[in-house]
Amino acid sequence: MKSLVLTAPFEFELQDTPAPTPGPNEVLIRVRAVGICGSDVHGMTGTTGRRIPPIVMGHEATGDVVEVGSGGDNAWVGRRVTFDSTIYCGRCDFCKKGQINLCDNRKVLGVSCDEYRLDGAFADYVVVPDHILYELPDSVSYEHGSLTEPLSVALHAVRLAQLKGQERVLVVGCGIIGLLAIQAARATGCGTIIATDLNPHRLEAARACGADVAVHPDALDDEPEVNVAFEAVGTGATVKAAIGKVRKGGTVVLIGNLAPEVPFPMQTVVARQIAVLGSCASSGEYPDCLDLIADGAIDATLLISEIIPLSQAATMFEKLRKNPDDHLKIVVKPGERNV
Repeated sequence: MKSLVLTAPFEFELQDTPAPTPGPNEVLIRVRAVGICGSDVHGMTGTTGRRIPPIVMGHEATGDVVEVGSGGDNAWVGRRVTFDSTIYCGRCDFCKKGQINLCDNRKVLGVSCDEYRLDGAFADYVVVPDHILYELPDSVSYEHGSLTEPLSVALHAVRLAQLKGQERVLVVGCGIIGLLAIQAARATGCGTIIATDLNPHRLEAARACGADVAVHPDALDDEPEVNVAFEAVGTGATVKAAIGKVRKGGTVVLIGNLAPEVPFPMQTVVARQIAVLGSCASSGEYPDCLDLIADGAIDATLLISEIIPLSQAATMFEKLRKNPDDHLKIVVKPGERNV
């Protein structure tokens, strides 16, 4: 099979590799579509410690189940599926409480670090445990289904905020997660949505995704305070902007983690009794995400900038690294050689 292998920082090779074999309670999936995540673009640089070469990245994927390992359910064969990026154990205290994103033994597909190595979906085939599978609704294409993983991250964050309806919401950062947070918040029934980003094209995308107001950060002071802010970047400036715009007693949900540490406006948070929540990955939101995509409440067509074959993925990674604001979501189709 063909696999896009990160062989060294900034270096990819399209290699012929053996197809993986599913073990007990695993399935072999023929990959039909896989999105390029920002974490993969950052990971290719070798600075994160989460993509140690050699590794096949890719965790936002869909495909067809073609083989089931021993102990598995053969009824999965032939089904169109997506799968969670989080491989959780199901045995630890967090898993038993339904907090699978906090699993003590959590692993992420397409990640290679000091603790483990799991090849991902930038390949013709990938193996995953059967307990993280979800069947695609008939109306959801492979390409649109590949957005389930980032949507689950956004929906998890929105649910942490416990929106009751009609709240004024701020979304800081209009990358894919921010744009999906806009759509998820709208689907949840919030009131006015304000979005902010440095890039005018992303502000246009925010408006298309349902933001009532989309402004450059310099113009944010002119907007009213909000009940809830979702921070989807992870820098000192964006965290400060999110906290600074929330009313007394409001809530800030931190999704982005671009910087490992940022200055924190402690006095503002304490004096205004602002709740600051961290949001990690997702925790069981996949079925609802698939329903939202199938029902059209989440418009995936607004977010996919380009669909490319696996042979063009290495070049696209370099484009995304150099000019990350030129595209929204790039979807790769491993099985298509000449698109």
